[in-house]
Amino acid sequence: MNIQYIHPADQLVMFMQRIYDKGLTTTSGGNLSIKDDEGNIWITPAGVDKGTLTRSDIVCVKSDGTIVGTHRPSSELPFHASVYKMRPDLQAVLHAHPSALVAFSIARCCPNLDLIPSVRKVCTDVQIAKYDVPGSDALGEKIGEVFARGCDIAILENHGVCIGAKDMFTAFQRFETLNYTATLEGLAKKIGKVRPLPTDAYRISSTQFHTKMDDFIPRTRTSEELAARRDMITLIKRSYKMGLFTANHGTYSVRLADGSFLITPFGYDRAYLQEDDLVRVKGGMKEQGKTPSRAVNFHEKIYQKQPEIKAILQAHPVHSMAFAVTDAEFDPRTIPESYILLRDVKKLPYENIYIDADATADEFSPSRPAMMVENSCVVVTGESLLQAFDRLEVMESTATSIILSKEVGPIVHITDEEVDDLKVAFHLKD
Repeated sequence: MNIQYIHPADQLVMFMQRIYDKGLTTTSGGNLSIKDDEGNIWITPAGVDKGTLTRSDIVCVKSDGTIVGTHRPSSELPFHASVYKMRPDLQAVLHAHPSALVAFSIARCCPNLDLIPSVRKVCTDVQIAKYDVPGSDALGEKIGEVFARGCDIAILENHGVCIGAKDMFTAFQRFETLNYTATLEGLAKKIGKVRPLPTDAYRISSTQFHTKMDDFIPRTRTSEELAARRDMITLIKRSYKMGLFTANHGTYSVRLADGSFLITPFGYDRAYLQEDDLVRVKGGMKEQGKTPSRAVNFHEKIYQKQPEIKAILQAHPVHSMAFAVTDAEFDPRTIPESYILLRDVKKLPYENIYIDADATADEFSPSRPAMMVENSCVVVTGESLLQAFDRLEVMESTATSIILSKEVGPIVHITDEEVDDLKVAFHLKD
């Protein structure tokens, strides 16, 4: 989807709905704006339910100050205007009060940007803007000062966050990513010692293998392939709605009978993926005109070395990732379902999947269908796409239960003898 062809009013409705549906704003909280090429500012209205906005609710503030619309513009118009004045290169501003970022706002500090590599790539810098009365020119000046220093993200003291970008999708991407890492940091501190990535370690993940693959032209589309595309899109969108994916991070792949496989594309919004966006990879070549996920080499190595694996999911579910960024152990011997589906979950060093994909692929087995990669992701596999997705859901559910149990009492794990009984009862392979 190219949002440059979508009217500013429709963009504001579309992204405010996404923010509201994900629980990242309230009925009255937050505001969005877009500056068009004529210098007009399109902005969400004051006093209108954020969960039911329509294009007719959006207000246009002309470059000469004239207001066009049936509502008053948001009371925060002054700081939107201040950002655009200080940074003529920006054309979108997003302000909201999601709980995780408000936690940092009221503690007056910034989230750690180095817990997983994707965050630093999307949110290069975050600074604090001093408190002032909402809607005041003084607040606009203080936020504008942050943006004037070249920073695109400001944590507002006791208020929330303000993000600027070249377009609204980029602003939303930064917002969602920053809120993710804020949530992750809060959860991680509940269970262990947080271990961020060393300076510039995120650059290791910036492989360009996916852009250098040769092309091939598919001559046919089998019913098997079409069914796989349909099922992948269904579960990708479900993963996004459930918070297992973010807009631009999370990779699915499915092996086809001829040895080729389908994989999610690089740089596409997961919420709007369509069947024809998925990339087929065959014999080390990619479908012509498409760019696969950066993880394509890693997935290909797993398929080459593990013939029983038919689907691979690589994701960043926030409760599971709390274990990946700390020294806390993830032990799935909590309830029978968790152990049966996840078995022995190993935590691998961060750099392994980037510099030694072959060795990492060797780690998978029937008794180890899922892994965590420190400060990177979780990887689950399955003999079918649905089984892999089930494992991903169960891993996140299990991680959530373990974290919640910290406030209840010590965990009593299933014993070794009880594990042996499960292996017999469910015919689990070692």
